Amino acid sequence: MAPLTSRRRKRLEEFIAPFRVEPGSNVKLSKDFDPGFKAGIKKKKDGVALLEEGVTLLSEYQERLAAQDTWGVLVVLQALDAAGKDGTIRHVMSGVNPQGVAVHSFKVPSSEELDHDFLWRYARKLPARGEIGIFNRSHYEEVLVVRVHPEVLAHQKLPRSPKRDLWKRRYREINDWERYLTENGIRVVKLFLNLSKEEQRTRFLRRIDLPDHNWKFSAADVRERQRWDDYQKAFSEMLSHTSTEWAPWHVIPADRKWFARIGAGAVLVQALMEIDPRFPRVSKEQRDALQEVKQELEAQAPKGAAPDPFAERQRENDAQQDGSAGLQGSAGQRGGSAPGDTSEPLADPVA
Repeated sequence: MAPLTSRRRKRLEEFIAPFRVEPGSNVKLSKDFDPGFKAGIKKKKDGVALLEEGVTLLSEYQERLAAQDTWGVLVVLQALDAAGKDGTIRHVMSGVNPQGVAVHSFKVPSSEELDHDFLWRYARKLPARGEIGIFNRSHYEEVLVVRVHPEVLAHQKLPRSPKRDLWKRRYREINDWERYLTENGIRVVKLFLNLSKEEQRTRFLRRIDLPDHNWKFSAADVRERQRWDDYQKAFSEMLSHTSTEWAPWHVIPADRKWFARIGAGAVLVQALMEIDPRFPRVSKEQRDALQEVKQELEAQAPKGAAPDPFAERQRENDAQQDGSAGLQGSAGQRGGSAPGDTSEPLADPVA
């Protein structure tokens, strides 16, 4: 993979900066983050091209992550209904090796899960080193749905304690858990897809109007919509109390699905860049052993076949690229790009 220049790294950082919830800030979601923001990208077709480049970059980093086998990545995805969580996962992760990615959705807790602490069932699904795990809804449901519907607490068999301290305690426990994960090699990437109330209404109607989307619609989603203000308050509190230096939240504008996918992909790529996974180095003894095997395989080449067909093709490709570069240099001297011009095109912030 060609290394990212410092300029392109800086552009990526600048692109995702408006999404980041600064640790210690007091968030009011409706005022601080615009669901319709699109960072100056004017056309959807431009966004699609940016997403494709970001997906390619993500795929290359994932390969290195798996090879290094030191870090795991946990992507926490939270949103209201119809914000596009499934589509974001499907598009952003479309280029990665499925063997290295696992997606987990958490439904109503089972009786076994209720017999344990509230983080237990999430801890069981954490990614291993070299893997990317995605929580489609997550442990944050315990300070969102449970907060909006406090009757759920009755099933959690909690010991008696002042309820006024419950949410602050859970924020602290979540922060401590995520810090523990980070210090033990699990990078936590937290994405909140921020959808406007009107766009949610439009998407619900679309699910009703299109017969092949009827299966996506649930009357329960509309009932939850009636608690919109309660959820906005719960989200704001969650973002305020659990965006930390080791696991900050990023609020992704989600009124345009294509932009939400670009934003989510950019944050994930940035996290992998910071981890900077590398392919393992091979020792001299291992290289010597590989050369012995190489010589043995070359000796098995049938009559008329190249001893190493792959190396032969590589030499041919290199020769063709050298020839193309020479032609471009000549064109530049005749009035095209100046020879040695290394200026970068205006690339997307993801690539």
